[in-house]
Amino acid sequence: MIKATKKWLIIKISSGLLIPFMIWFILNLVSIYDANSSQIIAFLSRTPTKFIFSIFLILAFIFFTSTISEVFEDYITDLKLKNAANRLLVLFSILTTLILVIFLIKI
Repeated sequence: MIKATKKWLIIKISSGLLIPFMIWFILNLVSIYDANSSQIIAFLSRTPTKFIFSIFLILAFIFFTSTISEVFEDYITDLKLKNAANRLLVLFSILTTLILVIFLIKI
């Protein structure tokens, strides 16, 4: 399979998987909108919430990294700069996702 086809499939699959997680996130955000901090911490402390929210974050950063990488492919002509930008993007995405999931687990 061509590399561009794999990237396209990753973008489409991750965006399709994000839809139910985004619906879950919006519904829960509406339910805790007026909650105080102890209620929000109680909500985030539940194991199913941690698991679902962790998957949501991972999928969101996969989608983010894939789509921004495509922008780099389209608009950066210098190969070295494009590769450096893509590597920094992947590093940023992995580190940010790991930090957020670790903080979520520690709640």
